[in-house]
Amino acid sequence: MNDRDVAEACGIEAGYHDIFGHWHAIDPDTQRRLIDVLSVGQTAPVPDGAPQSQGLVRAYQGDGRRVWGLAVQLYALRSARNWGHGDFTDLSTLIGIAARAGASAIGLNPLHALFPERADEASPYRPNSRLFLNPLYIDVAAIPERPDLSEWDDDIAAVRRPELIDYRAVGRLKLEVLGRAWENFKTNADAKRRADLETYRREAGDALQRFAIFEVLRVTQAPKPWPEWPKPWCTPSETTLAEFRAANQDACEFQEFMQWTADRQLRACQAEALRLGMSIGLYTDLAVGINPHGADAWSDQDAVVPGVSVGAPPDEFNRAGQNWGLAPFNPRTIAKNDFAPLRRLMRATMRHAGAVRLDHVLGLKRLFLIPDGCGAAQGAYIRYPFDAMLRVIADESNRARCIVIGEDLGTVPEGFRETLARWGLWSYRVMMFEREHDGRFRLPEHYPAEALATFNTHDLATFRAWMQSSDLVFKRAIGIDPGESDDGRAHSRHMLRELLKERAEGNEDFAAVAYLLGQTPSRLVMVSLEDILGIAEQINIPGTVDEHPNWRRKVTPPLEAFEHSAALQTVAAAFKAAGRAAR
Repeated sequence: MNDRDVAEACGIEAGYHDIFGHWHAIDPDTQRRLIDVLSVGQTAPVPDGAPQSQGLVRAYQGDGRRVWGLAVQLYALRSARNWGHGDFTDLSTLIGIAARAGASAIGLNPLHALFPERADEASPYRPNSRLFLNPLYIDVAAIPERPDLSEWDDDIAAVRRPELIDYRAVGRLKLEVLGRAWENFKTNADAKRRADLETYRREAGDALQRFAIFEVLRVTQAPKPWPEWPKPWCTPSETTLAEFRAANQDACEFQEFMQWTADRQLRACQAEALRLGMSIGLYTDLAVGINPHGADAWSDQDAVVPGVSVGAPPDEFNRAGQNWGLAPFNPRTIAKNDFAPLRRLMRATMRHAGAVRLDHVLGLKRLFLIPDGCGAAQGAYIRYPFDAMLRVIADESNRARCIVIGEDLGTVPEGFRETLARWGLWSYRVMMFEREHDGRFRLPEHYPAEALATFNTHDLATFRAWMQSSDLVFKRAIGIDPGESDDGRAHSRHMLRELLKERAEGNEDFAAVAYLLGQTPSRLVMVSLEDILGIAEQINIPGTVDEHPNWRRKVTPPLEAFEHSAALQTVAAAFKAAGRAAR
């Protein structure tokens, strides 16, 4: 077989059209490097068709009501009681506030396990594991076996004080106190809690044991990433793993204790949301890939593609392209055991959620993969078994009674959204991008019904910054091309004001935007906490590392004051008024 035939079998596309319609043929060296990594130990081509499955074939659709929800970055919540990092008790408090305001969903950043002791790995979209939870979200004070916390009063106050989250300090403190709670659990826990921990271990199965072993190994082998570990630990046999667990049983069980605690606290949050009448409750986010040096990449090495990163080709807002530093599923092994890796991921994500968002859902059809050491523009698209993966997702959605929303932004292939809709996945419509060719914002009635509608995303300017153009000023100051001129932004603001004049009585605050979104037929409208509070600072600026405090900024005011926020009540009233107008 020549390279072209091998590339076809590997699902490597010959090139791509960029957002401007220009064709870019794949670089021969890129093709060869991708063939090399996709061919290792593989002989089967990328599978087509649908997997074997039983049950319904359209994703769960909810109860048919049109509702709104509040999007938050959970880590960013500030409260008088948390430890400098939002936790599940903060989430429970926010659920109550939002439910009383009329919201039916709380949208969350990915809650995936990260690296608790590392300040340089704060992005929830670059996870250690997508199957397990970040223990920093645990409310230690809610654990029955907690030690006397007064011993750490000064430390807790110190991590609560800064304006930015000190992940290293929070991680060090929480892990220390959680360790003491584990010691107490071993001697003082009642039979009911011991039995529940065993139930969780059975539910989580082998994946939990491997995660726990990895976390212990990661500490003992630090600072080396797992590909540089000695061979017995880099690619361990089942016997080696069993021997390691036996020799390090307490440390492994501590990791399992933390995951059980996080799981049960998150489960209680979803139960509280449903008890308060929220039709969706928690709306969680699934990252598109994993950290190549994390637990998931180590635990199931056949399931991921080594030596490449997921990214995006150059576009209007990122002229150099993007390299997200994420390892993707391997398209040539994803179908093994009836798509077991994908099913396991969906079940973990939907476990305590009424809706999930699939970040970069375009990746179900094809992913832009960049060989290690290459620039972001030197990647190529790799095909995946699109319909087969959608059937799996639909199966798991119906099993969990969980709505699925696909983040379908960017260069969307022809017919892609129609295929998603056929399988019952909802679209993701961002008002900033819903524009006509002359720049006019689309009228609310032109939004689809089976969709989530929102003004922006965590990677875009907040409403306040957008209206003030402060995001453009900041990006230029740190040497980033914002992809938009001052005149272009002024024209966009004019177009928005024209629509607000027509549909929102000329009001120009964020509540007016909420009123517009509430007039769409879209089944779910999400508004961010930052926009309700009028915060200008952006959550994350793609392409930055140290230039901007991505994923570290805390929200002001504290949670205790949010219940009585006039801004929240104004937005809630706008949705109520939009609902009356729609009838």
